Amino acid sequence: MDYLSAQIDEIKAQIETNEKLLSDPDLGPLANEEIKNLRVQLTALESAAPPAGSDPAGESDLSYSPATIEIRSAAGGDEAQIFANDLTRMYLRFAQSQGFKTELIDANILRINIGKNNPWGHGAYETFSVESGVHRVQRVPATESAGRIHTSTATVAVLPVIPPQAVEVKEADLEWQFTTAGGPGGQNVNKVNTAVRLTHQPTGIIVTVREERFQARNKEIALEILRAKLWEKAEQERLSKIESGRAAAVGRGMRSEKIKTYNFPQNRLTDHRLAKSWYSLKEIIAGDLSAVLTYSREHLPTLP
Repeated sequence: MDYLSAQIDEIKAQIETNEKLLSDPDLGPLANEEIKNLRVQLTALESAAPPAGSDPAGESDLSYSPATIEIRSAAGGDEAQIFANDLTRMYLRFAQSQGFKTELIDANILRINIGKNNPWGHGAYETFSVESGVHRVQRVPATESAGRIHTSTATVAVLPVIPPQAVEVKEADLEWQFTTAGGPGGQNVNKVNTAVRLTHQPTGIIVTVREERFQARNKEIALEILRAKLWEKAEQERLSKIESGRAAAVGRGMRSEKIKTYNFPQNRLTDHRLAKSWYSLKEIIAGDLSAVLTYSREHLPTLP
């Protein structure tokens, strides 16, 4: 049972319990008021739930979906970009140390695939989904001559691979631009327009892919990422309906949520959703993420 169904069942049980108290002269008025509040929550939850028997985004397979991890610098200028690069390297090294299939599809965008036969018991999206949100770093930058600690941030978005039939993308809504990719890869990437910039005009979402040597493959990857971002947008809207009817679930991992602080002077990583700290930041940032991811998966809500 998913978390949404569990919440609906729990509220129904609370309504049933309060209905038994309606005949009590002392508790009846309180129970009646509580039932009204619970029914408001129940309506919001049921309106956010997908129809029975439906699987609009192929979510039954999301637990074993590959993951696209997009890391973007936020507040902090050059130091924020350095931090984003550090996070990209951290995820890449961890995935490689576990024998996962990895693909750097653009600067600070990773594709990771675990496959079904693995000791983790689930796929890359479920493994890394707990990392979505705002990551904050506190450290003395290499360029800081006065030794002052700076605070910078980067956003991490972890997206599943969404089947084409699950999210409608109209060709008329797409604007394609093609340029040379530059960098390593031989003459093909430097002389042929292999790099792709895709804009979804209704939403303004932009996807850039340049790592593959052939334009057709970069177009395919760009469409995959766009579908995932459109799915994420719809999922955020669905969850916002739930939050209007009850307190927001802890650690849903939306991009605006500050989830972790990397404090280098204290060698500390803190997960603010869990009020949990690890004092082995040097090893973690080098790719030793097993303990952190395992603890997070055990103590945070499951996938939507």
